[in-house]
Amino acid sequence: MSIQLIQQKIQELEDLLNHHNYAYYVLDEPTISDFEFDELMNELILLENRYPELASKLSPTKRVGGELLDRFETVKHNYPMLSLSNTYSKSELEDFDHRVKKKIGAKKINYTCELKYDGVAVTLIYIDGLFHKALTRGDGVFGDDVTENIKTIKSIPLKLFGDPPSFLEVRGEVFIEKNIFNKINNDRKNKLNILEREYANKKRIIDQVDLNKIERQFLAESKKLTPYSNARNFASGTLKLLDSKRVAKRGLSCVLYSLHSPTLPYDNHFDNLLEAKKWGFNTPKDIKLSSDINTIMSFIQKMEQKRKDLPFEIDGVVIKVNNLIQQDLLGSTEKSPRWAISYKFKASQAETILNSITYQIGRTGAITPVAELNPVILAGSTIKRASLHNEDFIKNLKLKIGDHVIIEKGGDVIPKVVSVNFKKRHLLCEDISFIANCPACGSELKRLTNEANYYCLNSDSCVPQKISQVEHFVSREAMNIHALGTKTIKLLFDLCIIENIGDLYDLNLMKLTGLQGFGEKAQFSKKAQNIIDSINESKSQSFQKVLYALGIRYVGKTVAKKLVSHFSSIEHLMAASFEDLLAVEEVGEKIANSVCMYFKSVDNIKLIQRLQKAGLLFRVVASDLRSNVLNGSSFVISGVFSISRDDLREMIEQHGGRNLTALSKNTNYLIVGENFGQKKREIALALGVPILLEKDFIKMIE
Repeated sequence: MSIQLIQQKIQELEDLLNHHNYAYYVLDEPTISDFEFDELMNELILLENRYPELASKLSPTKRVGGELLDRFETVKHNYPMLSLSNTYSKSELEDFDHRVKKKIGAKKINYTCELKYDGVAVTLIYIDGLFHKALTRGDGVFGDDVTENIKTIKSIPLKLFGDPPSFLEVRGEVFIEKNIFNKINNDRKNKLNILEREYANKKRIIDQVDLNKIERQFLAESKKLTPYSNARNFASGTLKLLDSKRVAKRGLSCVLYSLHSPTLPYDNHFDNLLEAKKWGFNTPKDIKLSSDINTIMSFIQKMEQKRKDLPFEIDGVVIKVNNLIQQDLLGSTEKSPRWAISYKFKASQAETILNSITYQIGRTGAITPVAELNPVILAGSTIKRASLHNEDFIKNLKLKIGDHVIIEKGGDVIPKVVSVNFKKRHLLCEDISFIANCPACGSELKRLTNEANYYCLNSDSCVPQKISQVEHFVSREAMNIHALGTKTIKLLFDLCIIENIGDLYDLNLMKLTGLQGFGEKAQFSKKAQNIIDSINESKSQSFQKVLYALGIRYVGKTVAKKLVSHFSSIEHLMAASFEDLLAVEEVGEKIANSVCMYFKSVDNIKLIQRLQKAGLLFRVVASDLRSNVLNGSSFVISGVFSISRDDLREMIEQHGGRNLTALSKNTNYLIVGENFGQKKREIALALGVPILLEKDFIKMIE
């Protein structure tokens, strides 16, 4: 057989297997038996083994997993992965509807209602109908590249059918079905039972010396067989595995919930979802299109009743404006789209006993009381602790040590105490006196004006605060020193190797020699080298990220960006008066006062000088800001350009302009490239926003 015929046969087998995968995992209508499917797969494997140069990277045989990775690469999203705002009542849903109608100026809005799958959000990118890349949500701006793991999920197509857009980005939820999750846990329980019986038998026949060794082995092996707490955490943990072959064995699924492309076939979400199913995607089966809030509420109530009978976990219903042009008009806040909202089902509750209260110290010195509880199962997880927020919260609950308390998972995620069962209160229950001194350093706590929290103001030597400050400094959104995890940071503090963020830049391989978890000779340890490399790489982070990383109270990412844009260097910022700071957009009295107080500290000034000496950027460099020619102008971009969209956005900011995610009356220009969205053109014309070609924009900044 000629090479050409072999290539043709391989292609036929790939197409046939992709078709049967789609019929089985998406349509739930298998057309051949498992035996017949395996026969086709084995035939393809045989040909690929004989002719590896003809094997496709997206072959169905690759779903079994690939090579072991060292770590995940961090990649910027083409479109930010925003979180949804939550609502818990009909009145809140009506408020959302009123806001949408007021903004659009319409009396009637069509909404799509879909199940909110309780899994892990991912972005899937397809180019010319072929699977290209997969990213986790991450922080919404950057995500981890989990392409190899996603390839193993059989409900995700590697090649699309029909005629999809040349560039297509879809968002979906990765989850595990209940029956598969339960089977995995039952298998672990059975293996644990066998292990326990074997351990019991061995204990009866061996001496004390060997018993200690056997006990250590038993504890180590039994820990590996502990049942997984819940399906969502299982799916999340699976996607973080560096070995895609292990991922392939875990039976994950994925459902698509949104599409992004300059050339989508329809101007509404509902019809695009229907079209996506034809391309090969697993799309929601329970979906409702309606403009009536009462009808939407009926759908929500129906799904809540149906929740336990579904083959997968859900925690609510997502309501979206169906029309894509209206979505663009509504736009987004920094965190959430204004055109969608999540109606969360009533949180699961459980009753347990409050044994004691411990206190956590945050990065800013805020003291948070934590309820230490009798362990109780809630929504698939064993809950031992829950937040009590602050002293006022405890007083309002009339809480006492020993009380029977009702806890719930806020949004089915974070446990919290919501009430006390006073009928079960007894004479031994003790009053709670909020602590007066920091549990770590002993400093007297202060309650600031108009604040609910008490604070430890000893930020210079309170160890938990200093550890949290380093954790913030190395985080992805700050200096992105990804090789330094929480355990390592605590170890470095425990051994007095570091005492503050400045000490990070004095670390070297010799200082890591012999540390627990770094190998016998740290100079040969990959972990140690990764830490040093990661620290050195952080020196190229922008002034904006460095300023955010310092952890000045109330100075988040947005405020840091505004301050850097306004003052351009740390010297100018340190010299700024209270009034100068108030002149900066989005800076109020609270932020201005916090910045002034930070730079009055001699220790903070010494820290900045030390970081400057280490090579960190404390000014806007020439590549960050080339001119002010676009100062005061805002831009929205759409389409494909001669450079990447990220590079174009960076050019806008380098010349003083501002990037917006959606068109509005406040937009100054729409820059369009090839295959730009027609709906954006219509909105721009309706709003009177000038439309620029790429070459027109280049002329503006030359």
